[in-house]
Formats: sequence, structure tokens, C-alpha cells
Amino acid sequence: MKHFVNNRELFEHYPEGMSEIILGAGCFWGVERVFWKLNGVWVTYASYSGGRRHNPNYEQVCTGVTGHAETVNVIFDKNIIPLDKILKTFWECHDPTQGMRQGNDIGEQYRSVIYCKNDNDLKEAQTSMNNFSKILNQNGFSNITTEIQKDVMCFPAEQYHQQYLAKNPNGYCNIKGTGCAFT
Repeated sequence: MKHFVNNRELFEHYPEGMSEIILGAGCFWGVERVFWKLNGVWVTYASYSGGRRHNPNYEQVCTGVTGHAETVNVIFDKNIIPLDKILKTFWECHDPTQGMRQGNDIGEQYRSVIYCKNDNDLKEAQTSMNNFSKILNQNGFSNITTEIQKDVMCFPAEQYHQQYLAKNPNGYCNIKGTGCAFT
């Protein structure tokens, strides 16, 4: 399967040396669009991550019984865009203090998550959360509720969800940040 925007393979044949991080910041349609635009991102795809059910589908995830979050796998070249720039974009594109929701999208599938592939990325993600938390607190926001883990189960979402907002430019997107810059 090819990426609708950049025509690269979605699930295989990545160039050597690519890194991967899985991010959840609400509905995966808008989150994916934020990241596929970044220079240095090779490919993105919508997925379900962090739950209990093997290979869930959208309807199952929406019931709230699978424990999965709507996520986006970001495959990127750290030599072009380092992880701290990916994390800065993540923190600024949504409100990580809302718990099991983003705006009007309510449920555990919309929770804020960072799923890492290795210990170094996990440590960097935790440090970035601590630093952004201070900025949010200084601006009147409550504590960050983002779940940060390593090595979670992840399954690609259905084909119609992949690059959805490129295929449906007027599609629903509720992604909004806090207005706080991560400096």
C-alpha cells in the first residue's frame, strides 16, 4: 500500500537508518496530516495502539472495550528532523491535559500518547513532557495526562483511514493546540 500524499510504501521498505515513534493526540486524521507535512518525515500511517485486543477494527476501538488509542506512526530521518522537533510538534498540536478526550472527541481512543521503540527515545519523550508541563502550568493549564511507554502493541488502521484528510480535504478535524509554544 502506498502513502496517498508522497507515494512511498506505508509499511515496508523504509530507507536504512529511519526512526519510528507512535503518537496519539486525538482523532488520527488531523494528527497524521500535521506530521506528513514535516521535512524529514519519510511516511506516516494511522494505527491503533496501546490496547488489549489483537488487530482491532475501527468499530471495536470506538466502543472503548479494546483500550487502543487512535495513533499515527511517524517514520522519520533523525539526521533531517531530530526527535525533539517531532516532540515539539506533538506537544504544540493538541491539548495534552484533557485525559480521555480532545475537544469534542471523547473516549479513551482520543487520549494523548507517545509510544517509543527504544529506551533513549522513551527518556527523551519523558524529559520533553516534564519541560512542556512547566510551560503549560505557567499558563494556567493542568497537568499533562499523556501516556508514555515503550514497545506497545500497534496495528495499522483500515485503508480508508490512511491519509484521510488528503483524500477528503473537507473532512472532520478537531485538532487544536493550547496556544503554548514549546521553547
